Amino acid sequence: MNRHFCAYDDEGIKDLLPLFSYGAIGFGKKDFRSAAILVDKEPRQDLRQMPQNGIVKGVKLMQKKYPDNRLMRHLETCALQYGCPAGKNFFLKRYEAPLPTSTVCNANCLGCISLQTQDNLCACQERISFTPTPVEIAQVSLEHIAHIKKAVVSFGQGCEGEPLTAFKAMEPAIRLIRKKTDKGTINLNTNASLPRHVEKLCKAGLDSMRVSLNSVRENCYQTYFRPKSYQFADVLKSIHVAKQQGKFVSINYLNCPGFTDSEKEFIALKKFIDTYKIDMIQWRNLNYDPKKYCELMLKTEDYGRPLGMETIIKQLSIHFPKLIHGYFNPPLF
Repeated sequence: MNRHFCAYDDEGIKDLLPLFSYGAIGFGKKDFRSAAILVDKEPRQDLRQMPQNGIVKGVKLMQKKYPDNRLMRHLETCALQYGCPAGKNFFLKRYEAPLPTSTVCNANCLGCISLQTQDNLCACQERISFTPTPVEIAQVSLEHIAHIKKAVVSFGQGCEGEPLTAFKAMEPAIRLIRKKTDKGTINLNTNASLPRHVEKLCKAGLDSMRVSLNSVRENCYQTYFRPKSYQFADVLKSIHVAKQQGKFVSINYLNCPGFTDSEKEFIALKKFIDTYKIDMIQWRNLNYDPKKYCELMLKTEDYGRPLGMETIIKQLSIHFPKLIHGYFNPPLF
């Protein structure tokens, strides 16, 4: 996770920087050095441990075993064309399998990686063009769970919109999975915009939920996520509903040094964690032009002096000793 940004000259440049993660980098005695913090030691997305021949072998096996499953074919494109680590892990029978389902989204995030309308910004991959059937989703899930000791299957991927908008496919799919097995962790990566759907998914057998947030303050959240048909209050209600049903809830905290570690944001974050009893923070770099982002947030709401990313993580560990810090969705079973 990036800890600092370096100074740069953008005089005469009007376009936004591409949707990558940015950080300070320098040259040490023998090699490059970056100002970063290791937040998760698990090699789940270490590309060096994903042999191409193993991925191709897994793809061919699934083609033969499930010739009519469109979701399997979509994941093939993710793994072979876009180099998606989650797609690769599915075909390698490792860790966490992706379950993209949604063709649309009810937010218009500035840094969306599957749909961009600004001329100078390019999405990282095309969004899924169909909604898989409950059977197609269940087949992918059960195939993965059957071969991994602590498997995770997750709705909500970079190649789709908001998964809650595909609730009619997700809910029966979860029931199909849980009818066949009680093993594996069924996870939902979401903007948590539809609390009634969240409640029904929890009752169907959903185990955990990861909620994406750039800020726990409403005005700053609205500025980045630009919700179309929901309010920040709906996000909070979804978290409350999931926790009421005993589900594991983490936040996908999109951090930008200078803003995320600011005094006022940190105070709000501590109150948020305490109020909603959050189980985990997944510290993820915000893939957006850092200077433009901080300028936009400052126009939205004053955020005070920066405290340092390392400082706030240490302070959170003191205030909330049971809070998990990491990057990946953990297996619960």
